Amino acid sequence: MTEVPLLELKDLHVGFRADRKKIVPAVVGASLTVYAGQTVAIVGESGSGKSTTAHAIIDLLPGQGVVTGGEILFEGQDITKARKDAILALRGSSIGLVPQDPMSNLNPLWKVGAQIKEALVANGVAKGKAADARVVELLEEAGLPDAARRALQYPHEFSGGMRQRALIAMGLAARPKLLIADEPTSALDVTVQKQILDHLDQLTDHLGVAVLFITHDLGLAAERANHLVVMYKGAVVESGPALDVLKSPQHPYTERLVSSAPSLASRRLTSARAEVREQAIQTATEIATELVAEEEHVGEAPKHVIVTENLTKVFTLRGSRPGSSVDFTAVDDVSFKLRRGTTTAVVGESGSGKSTLARMVLDLLEPTSGRVLFDDVDVRTLKGKKQLQLRRQMQPVFQNPYASLDPLYSIYQSIEEPMRTHDIGTKKERETKIRDLLDKVSLPSSIMQRFPSELSGGQRQRVAIARALALDPEVVICDEAVSALDVLVQAQILTLLNDLQAELGLSYLFITHDLAVVRQIADDVLVMKEGKVVESASVTQVFDDPQEDYTKKLLDAIPGGSIQLSA
Repeated sequence: MTEVPLLELKDLHVGFRADRKKIVPAVVGASLTVYAGQTVAIVGESGSGKSTTAHAIIDLLPGQGVVTGGEILFEGQDITKARKDAILALRGSSIGLVPQDPMSNLNPLWKVGAQIKEALVANGVAKGKAADARVVELLEEAGLPDAARRALQYPHEFSGGMRQRALIAMGLAARPKLLIADEPTSALDVTVQKQILDHLDQLTDHLGVAVLFITHDLGLAAERANHLVVMYKGAVVESGPALDVLKSPQHPYTERLVSSAPSLASRRLTSARAEVREQAIQTATEIATELVAEEEHVGEAPKHVIVTENLTKVFTLRGSRPGSSVDFTAVDDVSFKLRRGTTTAVVGESGSGKSTLARMVLDLLEPTSGRVLFDDVDVRTLKGKKQLQLRRQMQPVFQNPYASLDPLYSIYQSIEEPMRTHDIGTKKERETKIRDLLDKVSLPSSIMQRFPSELSGGQRQRVAIARALALDPEVVICDEAVSALDVLVQAQILTLLNDLQAELGLSYLFITHDLAVVRQIADDVLVMKEGKVVESASVTQVFDDPQEDYTKKLLDAIPGGSIQLSA
């Protein structure tokens, strides 16, 4: 007897209405099959149709999206022809969804626990005190420590990774037969990612829950999926057992994906870095002169462009009782040096203090104690024009492009704004530079008049990177700058950052939870845990001979890190 698939797509076509007559195709003739207990991964770059396919399955296509052909069979029933109430009954109870962006999928006015409880009540799983207890269990399963207290907090009190974990708890609330996970671990550090994926594996093994992964991480796909589906320009170009596809890709696009995946690579991006580093040290004297007029700072530029000394940041948090408070040390006595023309990566789990450290280096957050030196100058002493000059020389690329781009500004305005603020070039010169920057980050110039809401997450992050490079900075601080990008664009951006470093002598402080990326781009590595630096060494030393058990744990958790694709 042939097993009946849990989910089967047959020649699925999905499009978006541009006007009353025209429909722009987004998915073209896609076919795939998911059996009970099976894990299937859909991989491909931004805009390939991965998420559109997933949203069509659960009838959550955005805007003017519409299924124009084909079938979506769930347990043998074509749900493209099902009534609305039947689709609503499937959601949550039979088909769960973990969406990609936690910022736009959690209500900022509701406590996190209340939102998960709502899912439990709506699906008839539990209510009252039983639902409250189940909320805590789900948050614990999703990897949140101190779950009872976290359930009473609001989304803005969670880090990006914690918000993503809350969405995972919500998607699993009713124990669905099929879980559609759209980039479910993109915001998570590798150890929590491993914990979440191990839990999903347990559901698959013990409860027969099928998982449909939407991911750009081929290491994750290789390690976790039974079956791999590769999408390109809305079509399925390759499908088969995951390891077979990755070891012997048949389509040129799949070959490009495999060769670009950082978690499956072991080499450092190469460039003529040493020569440029010497040039950068010489030319940086001019920058030091602009920052400070005192005689003692003029001369040979320092070897280290950024030096932090005993940086500590203590936050006062709301306590468990009304009116009470508790001190939380986010960064605890951190000292490090960023060598000019090199990349220092700061890695660690969510909540380890990485982003807080970056904000203190950028002078966006005042340290409780300690100091940050830029070209031997304490950044807290700079005021007025000197502080503005510092802003030009240190540019950030933040983790969340949804929050860092003004939704009312066009892409052109977003990139032009820092150049206008610093009075750089004429309008014509600025437009020429914007076109060049967009080309460097693999975006067409036609995108200039569009708005952030009209772009994918990966496209928005590329715009943020282009904006950071607009002022020709000396230091770029990247806070999870490539975490939202598919592997091909991620490889392009890493290569771009590397080439710009070689060409311009840029220095990077690279905040990331992806150690596979660290291996490709970093010279030095700081490993942080609970606000402290537990290991500091060259990237070669950290990967080849880690000294701390915590560092070994991070390395062991790299998805696909143990997979050998070559014969």
